[in-house]
Amino acid sequence: MAERVVSVLVALARAVGRRVNNGLQRLGFAARFFVMLLVYSGQSFRRLNLTLREIYFSGFQSLLIILVSGLFIGMVLGLQGYETLQRYGSSEALGVLVALSLTRELGPVVSALLFASRAGSSITAEIGLMKATEQLTAMDMMAVNPIARVVAPRFWGGVLSMPLLSALFSTVGVFGGYLVGVVFIGVDEGAFWSQMQGSVDFRFDVWNGIVKSFVFGVAVSLIAVFEGYDATPTAEGVSSSIKRTVVYSALAILALDFVLTSFMFRGM
Repeated sequence: MAERVVSVLVALARAVGRRVNNGLQRLGFAARFFVMLLVYSGQSFRRLNLTLREIYFSGFQSLLIILVSGLFIGMVLGLQGYETLQRYGSSEALGVLVALSLTRELGPVVSALLFASRAGSSITAEIGLMKATEQLTAMDMMAVNPIARVVAPRFWGGVLSMPLLSALFSTVGVFGGYLVGVVFIGVDEGAFWSQMQGSVDFRFDVWNGIVKSFVFGVAVSLIAVFEGYDATPTAEGVSSSIKRTVVYSALAILALDFVLTSFMFRGM
């Protein structure tokens, strides 16, 4: 009996060690991949049309879901915020609640999650299918660097699109809160806008939200291109890479949000 328990514990330790070792190897490969991506980014910027095209596919084509989601989240914030503030006689501060919630947290985080689900999975699928059909290998044989030609434009397209999408998300969200609070419920319009302008600080609120969205864009885009480039060249392998992109991106966004928030608002 004791020998069986020992053998089970040894097998469990080996399995855990194997997973940890594979994870560390994969993390090291991802770090080296990121360095190579930065090194070869200059070549992709020389052909600016590649990056502009990826901004269109990653950013502009994600605009609809960003705007619609931002509008409804702003409307929900208006409803929930009014119900809460009314209990304390502070319904005029509804604009402050909506604007701060969106610029500090909900705008960067939710737009990044939507971007990862829509554009990140698409980027992984494109690169993974190109690997499965040996298009990347063909580029390498023709002396065309696939990282500079395929990966870097998609990475920078996502990085540059993310802050713009987050800003539009927050803007439309504030408009949604205005529709519910001022137009439908009847909160004073002057108080809504004046208290918002007096309480929202550009440096601590708007700028920190932009920094967050930029960091989220780097994380999501890196995960997306890496998972596509490292995908097993089969249909099942590409499908698994897409799933990992969405899961890892969501975890990275939430973890980075906590870290960035703890640093940004520590002194306030």
